[in-house]
Amino acid sequence: MRISIVDWTHQFLKQYVKEGDHCIDATVGNGGDMLYLKQLVKDTGTVSGFDIQQMALDHTREKLAAHGFTGNLYLDSHANMGQYFEKESIAAIVFNLGYLPGGDHKLATKAESTIQAIEESLLLLKRGGVISLCIYSGGDSGFEEKDAVLSYLKGLDHKKYLVITNEFYNKPNHPPMPVFIIKN
Repeated sequence: MRISIVDWTHQFLKQYVKEGDHCIDATVGNGGDMLYLKQLVKDTGTVSGFDIQQMALDHTREKLAAHGFTGNLYLDSHANMGQYFEKESIAAIVFNLGYLPGGDHKLATKAESTIQAIEESLLLLKRGGVISLCIYSGGDSGFEEKDAVLSYLKGLDHKKYLVITNEFYNKPNHPPMPVFIIKN
């Protein structure tokens, strides 16, 4: 059985996201994570998503509709998500860093806005909530964002947050790194 980073993060998220929760997909991409979150929260919960590319929002809207779902989609940077929600109201926030698969590789997440988005996420996250980061590096994405994000996370107060990093240790070519932050 082959396990992808998406499979791995979804299995982890399933432990924290319950029916009726509110979740955010900070980088909607093609909508896979947003669909998965909506399936977890069911009709009584809500899922919101952010992306700076209209194409990503359109793909996500289509994917959700094909499964009978809707979601709140924002054409905005994930760094601005704090403007849309109350503090400590979100059960889970999902990030896939890098570029939109099938999109323009020049439009990729950057360390500065990603760290700002993580800071906003920590304020929005309710106690016992989780942030999932899939950090893609190498190739077009480079290593700068990965190094900056990991450095930032290392400095989080261990009494307030548990940060778990994982590696696909024997996978070649700079595999993605799943990271989880749990708010104590």
